[in-house]
Amino acid sequence: METKLIECVPNFSEGRDKSVIKAITDAICAASPVRLLDVDPGEATNRTVVTFVGSPDDVVEAAFQGIKKAAEVIDMRNHHGAHPRMGATDVCPFVPVSGVTLEECAELSRKLASRVADELGIPVYCYEAAAFTPERKNLAVCRKGEYEGLVDRLGKPGSGADFGDRPFDEAAARTGATAIGARNFLIAVNFNLNTTSTRRANAIAFDVREKGRPMREGGKPNGKPMKDANGNPITIPGTLPCTKAIGWFIDEYGIAQVSMNITDITTTPLHVAFDEVSRAAQARGIRVTGTEIVGLVPKSAIVDAGRYFLHKQQRSSGIPESEIIRIAVKSMGLDELKPFESNEKIIEYLIASDNKGKKLVDMTCKDFADETASESPAPGGGSISAYMGSLGAALATMVANLSAHKAGWDDRWEEFSNVADRGRVLVDSLMHLVDEDTEAFNRIMAVFGMPKGTDAEKEARAQALEYATEYATRVPLRTMEQAVQVFPLALLMAEQGNPASVSDAGVGALAARAAVRGALLNVKINAAGLKNRQLADELVGRAEAIAAEAERQEAEVLKVVESKI
Repeated sequence: METKLIECVPNFSEGRDKSVIKAITDAICAASPVRLLDVDPGEATNRTVVTFVGSPDDVVEAAFQGIKKAAEVIDMRNHHGAHPRMGATDVCPFVPVSGVTLEECAELSRKLASRVADELGIPVYCYEAAAFTPERKNLAVCRKGEYEGLVDRLGKPGSGADFGDRPFDEAAARTGATAIGARNFLIAVNFNLNTTSTRRANAIAFDVREKGRPMREGGKPNGKPMKDANGNPITIPGTLPCTKAIGWFIDEYGIAQVSMNITDITTTPLHVAFDEVSRAAQARGIRVTGTEIVGLVPKSAIVDAGRYFLHKQQRSSGIPESEIIRIAVKSMGLDELKPFESNEKIIEYLIASDNKGKKLVDMTCKDFADETASESPAPGGGSISAYMGSLGAALATMVANLSAHKAGWDDRWEEFSNVADRGRVLVDSLMHLVDEDTEAFNRIMAVFGMPKGTDAEKEARAQALEYATEYATRVPLRTMEQAVQVFPLALLMAEQGNPASVSDAGVGALAARAAVRGALLNVKINAAGLKNRQLADELVGRAEAIAAEAERQEAEVLKVVESKI
């Protein structure tokens, strides 16, 4: 199950007073369990860029508290700096990282904008993906005239704020206005070149960047820049949309690089940029020797790159995520200048590394078995059922990968890779349920520690127990829903996969059936504790229907397997 993560990058109009900056970042961190990734103050700009990440609800609350604190400790009447600005919190964009769409981030930003206006009295403009008009997608339009221009803009038709609009008053004079919005993730990346020439690196950058290069008379590099009838420069567009790039020389490494910002990785993914810079470099007699990612990167950017390069090799991408990432690292030379540490460079891995709790799925097979055999009631049958389902999916996936790599079957690699990809999704989702089933048990145990003295406490305890019991019933039901999807893959691999592995497909089906039957028992025993008997009967009915279907499909798989052994 993909974790929902969003990034927030608010810019506060204070870059010199460390106590003010600390007050704001302390408010952000105290608000909710977000991960503070970076605090970057600038003295000349008198501006601090803060970056934090977490679940959508946590990030929204942290952003609100940061904006609130900034309004308390920054007086815009005294602010001066080199960077454009219009408020104590100048901009506050939400950025989708994983499990969340840009549209969802835009909706979250609008809700935050409404809350900031209502509760804090700060005028808010919505920009980029959250904009209500096409013009306001451009931050410069929202910030036209900066702070000093607000007196002529607020409360005026066509130029007023989207939320909290009113004529410029004393409160607005202190806080200014804020722009809140949503944008796609920006990747800062440098492509290493086997040259020391900044001029040639710059030429490659101009070849690919969206802005391109000026058109010159006679097509000569030293020709006079050409202009249109209105006197505007004429440009030759580059080949990569949503990119900005320049060439430079790095003394530390002794090489030239193409330094690029990819402003929309859904339009120009990292691997597409790598291939295109490589092509442009080769056309100029130069080679890209490696890639340096500046800052952090979403997991999807690296995984998508790994899949891309595997498919170019006509290899299955239904392999463990760690192997896909390794292919991406080696294909783009992400480790040329220094080791690429996934736990430090990939946002999702960095967040996961903060979780100090030991997960069952992180144990060795022996440790897991020993933990199950101990006198502790968890992990129990629910976790084991989910693990059995994951093993069943893993076996079907293995047969698909072996088939994709079988000599003489080269023209079928994509067919089997697609099956392996489906199998990997089931492996991962069922592995997630191994720990979630234990979490469900722990939620029920936590209820018994709640106070039960007063009538109100008894009522709260009873309600909490009902919620926890329903959750504990739905988790094994989800295990059944995932495990039953193993059978079509096992059947397909038994019928069409590598004949030498047909027994593995059969064992996969047996494991999936054990998962379904085991999870059914957990659904029934947990549903028995529900006060809502209608819901209990509904959940058990759904579980029994899945179990019946699993039995039918298991028999179908085993019939094929037996016929081929």
